[in-house]
Amino acid sequence: MSTNGWLFPRGSLAEGPWESVVGVGLPGWQHTGLRIADLDGDLTLPPASLERMIVPLAGSFTVSASDDRWDLPGRRSVFDGPTDVLYLAAMTGFRIEGSGRVAVAEAPTNVRLPSTLLSRDDVPVEIRGAGRSTRQVHNFGVPGALAASKLIVCEVITPAENWSSYPAHKHDRAGANESELEEIYYFEAAVARGVDAPADARPFGMFTTYASDERAIDTAARVGTGDVALVPYGFHGPAVAAPGYDLYYLNVMAGPADERAWRITDDPAQGWIRQHWNDQQPDPRLPYLSKEIGR
Repeated sequence: MSTNGWLFPRGSLAEGPWESVVGVGLPGWQHTGLRIADLDGDLTLPPASLERMIVPLAGSFTVSASDDRWDLPGRRSVFDGPTDVLYLAAMTGFRIEGSGRVAVAEAPTNVRLPSTLLSRDDVPVEIRGAGRSTRQVHNFGVPGALAASKLIVCEVITPAENWSSYPAHKHDRAGANESELEEIYYFEAAVARGVDAPADARPFGMFTTYASDERAIDTAARVGTGDVALVPYGFHGPAVAAPGYDLYYLNVMAGPADERAWRITDDPAQGWIRQHWNDQQPDPRLPYLSKEIGR
């Protein structure tokens, strides 16, 4: 891969009704998948050896599979707090109906666990870091919050001028202190809360990935709504929200191990910064409170 070869601008992974599709069809990609769509009507996906998680980005949806039916009231945007999410067991085909923008996270597996709806009110919300490293994490699809075979999913809101995915870290070698996981970053950006911006404002942030060993990787990119960055290996971070613009990303992770775990190793040149968070206060702009739809 060339410089930024793992960064895919909005629409460059389009497939049928899906704005973006990440899966094993991409060279060098094995363990995770993601689908993004703007929906006004319905879409279907057939049964497959995949466990899936449906994440409303904006809008409300209803999902049906065989005799089961789930309502996801959703939210107005990704910057309006956590959302209801639905985990679907492997070999479950489904239909999704509604209006808005939706993500479907995927991981190959033949293990069938019960499909589960997690209400927005039950989503663990974490304020991580301090000072200009403060971010808001919705841990709806991580070990301990939701049972799954391989899939690990969360989302992060980074207010304007703050840094997240920082210090840069990796999870590309299996061991006692680290998991081997692929990772997908799906981004959105918006004018920061309370900021009066002109109509032609173009919200953005920055994202980097770089080599942790002999495997070359070098992503240094401006990112905005709809862009996708893949991290097959290497140190990744920071993700930085530009002044005047809030940054969001959805993370999808999975790997080859039977154990479903997220263990990381910091870049030694940056990991020391964590100790200084003890002397700083979290950013008072967070948490971003939810704005409800249909409730």
